[in-house]
Amino acid sequence: MNRRAVVLLSGGLDSVTVLAYAKSQGYECHTLSFDYGQRHQVELNAAERLANLHGAASHRVMLMNMAAIGGSALTDQTIDVPVEGVGETIPVTYVPARNTIFLSYALGLAEVLEAQTIFIGVNAVDYSGYPDCRPEYIAAFEKMANLATKSAIEGLPIHIETPLISLTKAQIIQLGLSLGVDYAETVSCYQADSAGRACGVCDSCRLRKQGFIDAGITDPTRYQN
Repeated sequence: MNRRAVVLLSGGLDSVTVLAYAKSQGYECHTLSFDYGQRHQVELNAAERLANLHGAASHRVMLMNMAAIGGSALTDQTIDVPVEGVGETIPVTYVPARNTIFLSYALGLAEVLEAQTIFIGVNAVDYSGYPDCRPEYIAAFEKMANLATKSAIEGLPIHIETPLISLTKAQIIQLGLSLGVDYAETVSCYQADSAGRACGVCDSCRLRKQGFIDAGITDPTRYQN
């Protein structure tokens, strides 16, 4: 297997930890971000900074309009981002088919680059109940990828790596710090302002804040209040 990888990079805490991890494993990393009609663009600015800081060999931003589909608080401005805390049901911040679409773009890029590895920062422990963050989903997508690609048919299968999938948020933070990640440069908030400052009350902010507390690390996040 070659050591070239496509890394999905949102600009948030998890995805930059994955980028740093992939680099530490000796991969030449090609980062891929998405301008998909999300509530704010500051995460894309963060992704570009982080790609540069962590020595990505290339960085691409794919443009698509998932806001035309809607169905999520992250793509439909008429749906409020929940601020009551993580519940038992799949929240309205779930974006229908997002990881499937993102991984499909990553798969296409991997074929073009002759990269045999795709890294994604999904997590099945400290997450908001998204069905496309589960191990069984990743396994199913990898199986499909190797049925659908020229590279796999010709003997170069593509693997999807999920190094964070079984880690708590605190463990993710500790891993990232050991790899030199500056979390002050990341944007995880679902409704960050134009300066990249976090709301502090959405599900993503709550999970992130608790992660720093559990890790015993001072939270470097810039908050609006």
